[in-house]
Amino acid sequence: MKKSDVSVNMRMEIIDQGQQDISVVKERGQLMERGNMTVLTFSEQHEEDTVIDSMITIQADKVTVKRTGSISMVQRFIADQPTENVYRHAYGTMHMTTKTNQIYFRRPQKQEAGVLSIDYQTSLNGEEPRQHNLTISLNYRT
Repeated sequence: MKKSDVSVNMRMEIIDQGQQDISVVKERGQLMERGNMTVLTFSEQHEEDTVIDSMITIQADKVTVKRTGSISMVQRFIADQPTENVYRHAYGTMHMTTKTNQIYFRRPQKQEAGVLSIDYQTSLNGEEPRQHNLTISLNYRT
């Protein structure tokens, strides 16, 4: 398995009832590649010294995001197929339904950033769905 250090720039856009919320995370991570599978791992530092560890597994037909720490979840993205999971955080547990519209992945090259882009909707505990656009840019660190 090929392992590389990368810079991670994660941008999450959420649109809920016409309101747009954008968050950006910039961290260092590690990219592991084997055959048609790519795994990205990184840790997010949050307020009050909380840490969220993320492992994103990218395959030809699906993406799986596993997050542990102050929140816990395993979210699967499969184009045109609804998926379900449980989202756990300090304030309780929520049931999440995800409908993935589109997944795009381009591996990073020596001089060109890689990109993972996922366009999807989530519904928490049966509420109205919210639109999400997740974009992760990856650059090899030298």
